[in-house]
Amino acid sequence: MAEHNDLGKAGEELALAELRKLGYEILHTNWRYGNDEVDIIAKEDNMIVLVEVKTRQTNYFGEPETFVTKKKQFFLIRAANHYAEKYDIMEEFRFDIVSVLYNSKQQDIKIIKDAFQAGM
Repeated sequence: MAEHNDLGKAGEELALAELRKLGYEILHTNWRYGNDEVDIIAKEDNMIVLVEVKTRQTNYFGEPETFVTKKKQFFLIRAANHYAEKYDIMEEFRFDIVSVLYNSKQQDIKIIKDAFQAGM
């Protein structure tokens, strides 16, 4: 597996642990519909939360969350619509980003709740 894939997987594991610690109920990881993928689908209170995890070794080029582009947001929103249809979901959806800086010297995890809206 390529080094960036290992880094991404490590970031997702850290994100899962942090979300569980905060009381999120993990429903799915790496959920796919066609080419769209959602890193983590969870439930917090009565809300379905679709989580994009971005992991970087450094923030030299910007914080990890800044790499969730409008195009990626569109794909996540599209995946949310398919998820709602497939599982007949009536709860509200929210889109969170978990930003992870992870290297031999640091492990910084930041959860950005309601990072973007479906209508944007």
